[in-house]
Amino acid sequence: MPTLTVTAPDGMPEVREGDDLAELLVPLVELADGDIVVVTSKVVSKAEGRVVDGDREDWITAETVRLVARRGPTRIVRNRLGLTMAAAGVDASNVARGAVVLLPEDPDASAARLREAIADRTGRNVGVIVTDTAGRAWREGQTDIAVGAAGVTVLESFVGRVDEHGNELAVTAPAVADEVAAVAELAQGKLGGRPLAVVRGRADLVLPPGDHGTGARALIREEGADLFGYGAREAVVRAVGGVPADVLPFGAPASAAEVTEALRRVGIDPVLVDDGEVTCGDHRAEAVRILAMAHGWEVGIGEPGTDLRLRPRTP
Repeated sequence: MPTLTVTAPDGMPEVREGDDLAELLVPLVELADGDIVVVTSKVVSKAEGRVVDGDREDWITAETVRLVARRGPTRIVRNRLGLTMAAAGVDASNVARGAVVLLPEDPDASAARLREAIADRTGRNVGVIVTDTAGRAWREGQTDIAVGAAGVTVLESFVGRVDEHGNELAVTAPAVADEVAAVAELAQGKLGGRPLAVVRGRADLVLPPGDHGTGARALIREEGADLFGYGAREAVVRAVGGVPADVLPFGAPASAAEVTEALRRVGIDPVLVDDGEVTCGDHRAEAVRILAMAHGWEVGIGEPGTDLRLRPRTP
């Protein structure tokens, strides 16, 4: 019977800038080939000197590439690493007052360095995952996810597999690195002072020595590929604003059929023409422009009383 074990040892000292994480971690656990070493991003950041002084809100702004949603003081943003999370991953807990902890500059590179250092000290071939805590759309609470990885398969491909009834599996790429991060956090605990865990039983996910794999960056969807590029309120504001630079998170241009359906749903009667354009009357020109923006289309406005012509936006 498959067995998965998670060990989260006590005894990890306070990590400071310049500390050798491998030197601190290795004495706490007995490692075997195929183990997955899971460490929190906070201790990685502390060792790498990513503890900074200053106002947390200012650092959130500095780490933000794009605002996704805001509710009161809470900001959900896409940060410089491409991660979409609350507060850009800037953390003010378990650190001196007046300081904050930023995410590692390159969590995948951090994981690779730690993997190599563990191999040098122990001779063991392990995978390494660097974790942080994130919320999930539609779900209460938070869970740990992989923000960095080395020597680990982060997406387990099920392409072409079928179940015992011959049905093709609908989920083709379970995010196993995130699953490992979450199960490790169950043993570590948020207040346990145990930033290290070792997961044993999934050696099949660990890559050969020297092969660090894609890293956790492979888990990040590109801009425009997610169905939720903006929060509900922000999507309305961006579409009404109509700034061309804001169109990318809405995704690739929708099909003409989707555009005509959207127009009909708000009471505008469109006409689909042969070359892919959609035309409609100009009596609700502003509403047409907003819908076009949200669907990755643009509007050409003619003389008053003439039809509006919509075409897919080009780069």
